[in-house]
Amino acid sequence: MTMITRSHTNQRMSQIVKHGDVVYLAGQVGNAGDSVADQTRTCLANVEALLAEAGSDKTRILQATIWMADMADFAEMNEVWDAWVPEGNAPTRACGEAKLATPEYLVEVIIVAACDGSQAGGR
Repeated sequence: MTMITRSHTNQRMSQIVKHGDVVYLAGQVGNAGDSVADQTRTCLANVEALLAEAGSDKTRILQATIWMADMADFAEMNEVWDAWVPEGNAPTRACGEAKLATPEYLVEVIIVAACDGSQAGGR
């Protein structure tokens, strides 16, 4: 049976869930009040840190889901995203508009990635 491990867990959610060789990250948001570009940079920095903790990295991302408060900001978010994604390693991706947890959040990034299942990551 494949083990499930969870990290940074509270009553509501875990920031990382690993099942076999797949890591699932909770939605990452930026700092309220920052621009879309700055919030996207913060989201992606959080993603990188969590992936590293889980034994993965951005070259192993399988799927990204991006929610935006306003699709009018799509180009600004994409500029940051395009500079961040390693060439030749673009994941599948969906992007849509949604009302986020608070009006100050402008972008949220959700990631599924491959990882080394033998690496530690549960708590």
